[in-house]
Amino acid sequence: MTRHARPVELPLKLAPSDAPLRHRVADALIELLRTGHLRPGDTLPATRALAAELAISRNAVMAAYDELAAAGFIHAAAGSSTIVSPGADLAARAGISSHISPPQPTRDAGRDSPREPRWNLRPGYPDSGLIEASHWRTAWRSAAQQPVTNGLGSSRQHRPLQEALAAHLRRTRGVAADPTDIILVPGVSAALRALAAAAQLAGRQVAFEQPGYPEGRRALVYAGAVIRPVPVDDEGLDLAELAPGDAAVYTTPAHQYPLGARLSASRRAGLIRWARQAQALVIEDDYDGEFRYDVRGLPALHSMPGGPDVVAYVGTASKILSPGLRIAWLIAPPGLRQAVRQALVFTDEAISATAGHALAHFITSGHLARHLARAARTYAARRRALIAGLRDTAPALRISGVDAGLHLIAGLPRGTDETALQQRLDHAGLAVDVLDQYTTTPLARRALVCGYALLPETQAAPAAAVIAAECSALGRGSTIRRPHTAAQARARLRPAGAARPGGPGGGWVLDRTISVVASSTRFWNPIESPTSRVRAARVAISASGWRSVVSGGETHCAMGTSSKPTTLRSCGTRRPCCRAASYTPIAWTSLASKIAVGRSGSRNIADAAVSADS
Repeated sequence: MTRHARPVELPLKLAPSDAPLRHRVADALIELLRTGHLRPGDTLPATRALAAELAISRNAVMAAYDELAAAGFIHAAAGSSTIVSPGADLAARAGISSHISPPQPTRDAGRDSPREPRWNLRPGYPDSGLIEASHWRTAWRSAAQQPVTNGLGSSRQHRPLQEALAAHLRRTRGVAADPTDIILVPGVSAALRALAAAAQLAGRQVAFEQPGYPEGRRALVYAGAVIRPVPVDDEGLDLAELAPGDAAVYTTPAHQYPLGARLSASRRAGLIRWARQAQALVIEDDYDGEFRYDVRGLPALHSMPGGPDVVAYVGTASKILSPGLRIAWLIAPPGLRQAVRQALVFTDEAISATAGHALAHFITSGHLARHLARAARTYAARRRALIAGLRDTAPALRISGVDAGLHLIAGLPRGTDETALQQRLDHAGLAVDVLDQYTTTPLARRALVCGYALLPETQAAPAAAVIAAECSALGRGSTIRRPHTAAQARARLRPAGAARPGGPGGGWVLDRTISVVASSTRFWNPIESPTSRVRAARVAISASGWRSVVSGGETHCAMGTSSKPTTLRSCGTRRPCCRAASYTPIAWTSLASKIAVGRSGSRNIADAAVSADS
């Protein structure tokens, strides 16, 4: 028997909320369905009557009814009445809503968001702020004037960019290629996947630099290739480690990533010769070949005799402009070009037509050449500043890989815990990579991979000081004997005049066997040389309110207040007073600051040192 709709009295209450009124009305009706006050077949009140009862706008009630009808909770019946749909009560009890509620912020939501580092030394990122904004806007305005593409592939769709890149590569990298041979891809990883498919590398062995580019390795692995690590040295890829079973070789000859070596000319010729004899493919990733410092550029592998037949040249705009462009280019050997294009069609990987037009205009207008010249000068200055900062604060870090690119290697002592050091640096506000991130097998070598593209010159010295300080903290340990009391510290001090008869007296000289201030293992750096500690101490003394005067090979350090400074004079030797060679900048700064604010409680240097150390 057909059930006749009947009007019902609704105990409807709108819950207090910041949600739109229509959502609150809909939620209230669904709640009545869940509790059984409303059932399938019941007739809902007219929108005007319900609006008057709730003292709200009728438009809000109509919007709520429309929302519930769209979700299937109610439907309109003949005669303009609105009826609860069958199964609406079951849906309400199952927790189904007519809308999606916005997520509520939690108390810990902000804690999981990554913190922006104060010093960003991560490699692989250019400074896009160096791009002239007016030139960039002009390029995109030109691209916006192009017709909107319909998405169908066209051989001429990216011809302007191909022609512009052909001229750019010939001028800057010596790579001669017909514009139609330049295949545009949305990133280096896409190029590697297409090459792996075209050369049928799935299940075959690919020699890959170790350490090497992690994303390139992953792209080849996902394509089915079997990666075989090949070591690199100061001349780049070690050709003696190539095997007859290698179907392809991946290399970064312009600036090995991450160690920074340039593949020597003899090895370049040898690699091409080996590839021709083995009928293997050489993948040349020229990711930042545009940036070279104090050295002449070596030709790209693809430009060498015999290179075009065996070398697949891969370049990208991510290092010269911005990774956000998602534009890279590939020049494959003649026998693989059609297969590469088919692989890209199959995976539907293509660049943005608008971005392609913008980059083409940026190149042909000469703006790219001017940008590269400006960027090279800026990066060279930042590179010099970082190298100088590291050599001043921690010269035992072996700096290498500085001839080209946008990063350098800071070698660490053997056995250093790279992960622990990276975590300490991150906590101190400095983001940097470590060598272990670029390997698949453990390496005896330990190093920081420091990018300088995003590091202003004025911040290079502070960043280097942070690296030196955290190396000190990580390297704390057994060689330092720590005095625990002022008496023990004072026992290690002797009057300057007594230490060296005839020398100027009135100061204190630390026994060379122990460093009172630096006895705190937090500040001791076993990899620093005495010369560097002297130099770092002088800088820190000056920066922290001390005065340091160097004359005649002697160092005079004055400490304390403006009214009556306490002087630690030279003891007549060419070694600095207070044995500055035993102090790190942080230790000097800590001691000076605590004395300046009176926390030491004494003008006695030994008491102050223990206070600063505790």
